[in-house]
Formats: sequence, structure tokens, C-alpha cells
Amino acid sequence: MGQIKAKNLSGSMVALVTPMSPDGQINFDQWQQLIKMHLKAGTDGIIVGGTTGESALLTTTEMHALIESAVSLCQGHDTLVIVGTGTIDPNKVKQANKQAANLGADAALVVTPYYLLLSQQALYNHFKAIADDAPLPIILYNVPNRTGIDISSETTAKLAKLDAIIGIKEAKSDMTRIEKLLKNKDFSVLSGDDHSFVAAMTKGAHGVISVAANVIPKTIKELCTLVQLGNINNAEKMNDEIKPLCDFLFHEPNPCPLKSIMHAAELIDSGIRAPLVLTEIKPNELKRQLKTIETELNTL
Repeated sequence: MGQIKAKNLSGSMVALVTPMSPDGQINFDQWQQLIKMHLKAGTDGIIVGGTTGESALLTTTEMHALIESAVSLCQGHDTLVIVGTGTIDPNKVKQANKQAANLGADAALVVTPYYLLLSQQALYNHFKAIADDAPLPIILYNVPNRTGIDISSETTAKLAKLDAIIGIKEAKSDMTRIEKLLKNKDFSVLSGDDHSFVAAMTKGAHGVISVAANVIPKTIKELCTLVQLGNINNAEKMNDEIKPLCDFLFHEPNPCPLKSIMHAAELIDSGIRAPLVLTEIKPNELKRQLKTIETELNTL
């Protein structure tokens, strides 16, 4: 696939789950079916091996197979393949970036080093070292509620000047932060928060990397299109309608509720990697959430 730029990063992107059998083995038939569903829905980008895809629990061999399959299916379509390659060790990130590039991915999504408490200068040095050796474009991933570390808008501005770094997935629901990030030239700002992405896009953010898009891909795509066309009132009304679903998907740590509802909707098997466990859903809640998603899924 060709080398993309910041201007190519926009719209509705999905942080795709990794479907697994009950014993934790990846179900590649279901993986391919999910990707085909997103191609039909018009999803603008697929994230392979992100947080929602249980990246920390996947092997290098498994990632190779997932990327290879996604790239093959998306060939000839406008849907980008973006690979989660971030980890603590910058050398491992570099190796993962090379694997993703060799397999034809469009970009790498690189999360801040988790567990370690780094200064902003150390964060800058980490990402610069990765960018200087990057065989494909880099999207920063800032998710402090998971990693315990926050890339400041000032550090992001410095990183945005590096040629290889073309955007950021900003998971903080902070519109002041979004406005600051948007001041960087030739730099795509993608919301990483399903609850606030419409507000972020109204401020000028270019798109979203969504968890909810796993089950309502057409709706998330339509929301992005409505905002891009300036139809904010209709976007806000539609966004209010999906709020109960988003609340459900994040009432326990992602991807546990998501995988539970996808299994109930017969999109995937019941597998999830330990120490994660599927969320138990009460019958009334299950009925309500299935009603929200099944009408859309039946069209895909």
C-alpha cells in the first residue's frame, strides 16, 4: 500500500476486536468476516492489534497473520490498515513497525510506554527514536487512563514536526486539548473516545478511532459524515441515541463488554485472553443492547 499522509487520516476508523475461540485461539474466519463487514459499511480505517484487539496478549506470529489477512482483504478498497505496534521497549516497536511495513500496512499506531513514568523529554526522545527509524507513517496514541502517562500538547507539537509522525489518536475527552492539537500543521487529530468524538469533530478533529464501530459501523460512519458536512444538529441527535450503547461498552474495561455483546449477536465466539474475562450481561440489558445493534447488523 502507498505511503499515506495526514490528509488521508479522517473519518470513521474501528479499533477492531480479535475474535477467538473459547480456548483463546484466533478465529481467522470470523476475523475476515468482520473486515468484510467494515468494507461494506464504508469504514475508513481498520486498526489491527490495538488495545481493543488485545494487543498486549498477541504474539508476533499472530500479529503477522492478522496484518497479512487485513491487508489482503483491504487491497483495492479505500479502507486503511493501521497496526498497533506500541510497547515499552522502543526496539520492539521498531521491529513491529518493520513487520507491519513489510506486510503492506498503511501506518502504525504507537501508544505511549505504559507502566514507566517518563518525563516529557523522555517521551519526546522515545517517539523521535521510533520516528527516525520508521518505515511507515506513525500515529501517536495518547491514552493516559490506561498507560498512566500523558503526552502534553507541547510535546505533541514538537513531535508533529517530524516527517514520519502524521497524527495522533487522542483518547482524552478534553476539547481544550483537541483545539491545541489542531494548531499543528499537516497533522491529523483523531478522537479516541466514543463519548466525545462528535464534540471533538465539531471542534475540527478529523475523525475517530472507535470501539462502538465494531457493532454500529454504519452509524459511526454516518456521524462522521454529518459533522464533516456541517450538519451538526442531526449529528448530535444521532449521537444522543447511541449514548446508552457507549455507556454499556465502557462500564467495564474494554474489550470485555464489547466482546460479550458481539458474542451474543453471533459475530464472534466467546474467546478472550486471560486475565481478561467476558462481561456478564443481565437479560434485560442484553435485550436492550441487541435491539440497538441488530437492525444495523442485519443490513451488513
